[in-house]
Formats: sequence, structure tokens, C-alpha cells
Amino acid sequence: MTSKVQTVLGDVSPSVLGRTLTHEHLGMNFEHFYREPPTALAEKFTSPEIELKTIGYVRQYPYSMRYNLKLDDYEAEQAVVYDVSEYKKAGGGTIVENTTEGIKRHLSFYQSVSKASNVHIVAGTGHYIADLQTGDTLKRSTEDVYNHMLQELTEGCVNHPDIKAGFMGEIASVWPLRDFERRAIQAAGELQPQLGCGVSFHPHRVKEAPFEIIRLYLEAGGSADKAVMSHLDRTLVEDDILLEFAELGTYCQLDLFGTEVSYYQLAVTTDMLSDAQRIQKISLLVGEGREDKVLMSHDIHTKHRLTTFGGHGYAHIINNVLPKMKSKGFTQQQIDNITIENPARWLAIASKTL
Repeated sequence: MTSKVQTVLGDVSPSVLGRTLTHEHLGMNFEHFYREPPTALAEKFTSPEIELKTIGYVRQYPYSMRYNLKLDDYEAEQAVVYDVSEYKKAGGGTIVENTTEGIKRHLSFYQSVSKASNVHIVAGTGHYIADLQTGDTLKRSTEDVYNHMLQELTEGCVNHPDIKAGFMGEIASVWPLRDFERRAIQAAGELQPQLGCGVSFHPHRVKEAPFEIIRLYLEAGGSADKAVMSHLDRTLVEDDILLEFAELGTYCQLDLFGTEVSYYQLAVTTDMLSDAQRIQKISLLVGEGREDKVLMSHDIHTKHRLTTFGGHGYAHIINNVLPKMKSKGFTQQQIDNITIENPARWLAIASKTL
């Protein structure tokens, strides 16, 4: 039986994906998460754009400039095309785009990026947190959500019938879980074994969230070995809890590489890890026999992380993190397993299924 990966430009073999980023955004809007800047610094955020003299403040408080939260305007689109092309030059092959309903998925733009850069782009289906859904969407039953994702995975996406989603996600929730979010997770668990596709979850910023999400997903019938838990490098930062979660058998994703500010605006009591500490977490997982369940990405979702605006871009892991991993004792085979083989296995769908 052969397998395929459904990209925005059509089906490809998992063997051609190459080095893959499994959690990124190319076009979306994050204005819902705007936070007022500290009073003493408020004047630093009044500029209508990111400037050299303010980039340091924006890096420290990225959610306090509305312009920074718009990854869906002309300036952002131009910057994304450039950075994805640079990712290709650095040796990148595929980007998994995790934008779902609620944060303005832009499928036609993803096609344009793929054509311009020659990078495979895989789009997701599903819903972001309940707070960002319309009233009609919130009324959808588990069956309604199931059928919506089924259509986008097997027939074509709403308003874009020429594009099939390649996985479910990022399916997002807050804490405590809203009723709609529970239904969305359960729908993913019911649909996943029917199609054999991958699914990616966005947990809230408390340690209980990943465990509850996977419990609901598994009870609904989902396969652990096709599920990704995102953002563990800001959610399960304690080694013993991370290892406890890893025992559930899902992919453990560290996807905030490039974020090097310990102060985390969206959960100020959490000490955001550095890239060096993220590498240590991966080393811990590999040492415990979890090498085949580790994924890496940047979760770029704001302008300031693009190179045009003073950021690191989509090539950061390839250019800066992987060499650091080798210096810390990772073999090339281990690096290739984590960044090439694991993503391909997660995204692969048996061809007879869809």
C-alpha cells in the first residue's frame, strides 16, 4: 500500500518532503491576543510599523503592537514569500501550515507561496479556540465538525475546492475546555482512524491541558501515533511532566524555536525556554527512547519573527539550531529522523483512504 501527503498543490509522496517544519503560519491574524504594553513603555508602541529603534521592545512585548499581529497584510505576505524562499535555499523542503478557522486561514496565498518558493505547503482543517468562532459555528455538533473536516480532507476546502487539507489542526482550546472545543477534539478522534491522517492540537498554557486533550481524543478513537501536541516548550517545561506526557505515545513538538525572550506575555508566570533549553528537552526525550516522536518548528505568527522585520525567519532551525544540536552530540541520523522522517510518517496517509 502506498502513502501520500496532501499539499496545497496536490498529492506528493512522503519521500519527497525533505526537511520539514511541522508548525508554522504563513498567513493569519492574531489581533485577538493584543495586550496593552507596560505604561512606562506605551509610547514605544505607537508607531504604525516596526522600526529599528523599537524592535527590541517588540521582541520583549510582541503582543503589544497591533501591526505586529497582522500576518495577513501586504507587507507580511511579501516578507513571508522571501523567508520561505530563503528556507528553500537553506535546504528546507516542506512547511506545515497550522492556521484554522478563527484566525483567517488564507489558502490561495499558501498556494502562491508554494509556487514561488518550490516548498511543499500542507494546510490544515479544523477550528481555533471557541472565543474566535462565530455564533453559527459554535452551534455545530460533533457530527457537524466531523463532516466539515471530512469534506476538506477528501473533497476540497470550503471556498477552495481545488485544495485538500492534509491534516487536522491546529485544533485549539483554552482552559477549562469550552463545550465547542470538546466537540472539536472528539470529532478529530472519531475521524482520524477513518482516514488515517495526522492531527495537531494546540493546548492552553497550563500543564493539565495536553493530558485532557489527548484523553478526549483517544477515548473518541484517535490514534496516539498520528497526533501531535504542540507548544510543549511553553506548557510542559518540567522534565518529569514532559516525560509523563510522552508515555501517551503522541508526537511531542517543541515549536517555539527562535523565541529567546524568557518573559512570556500570554502566561507571565511561565519562564519561556531558550533554544538551548529546547535542545536539552529534545535530548531528554531522545535519551528516554522517544526519538521517533519528536518534532521541531518555530510557530511564526507575528511579523517581528520574519527577517524583513528583524527576526530569524523560517530557516532559523536549519541555519542555527541543527548545527548547535550536532555540537551537543546529536548524530546526523538523529537530526534527520526528527526533521525529515518523523514529519513524513506523521503526514503520510494511505492512498486508498482518501
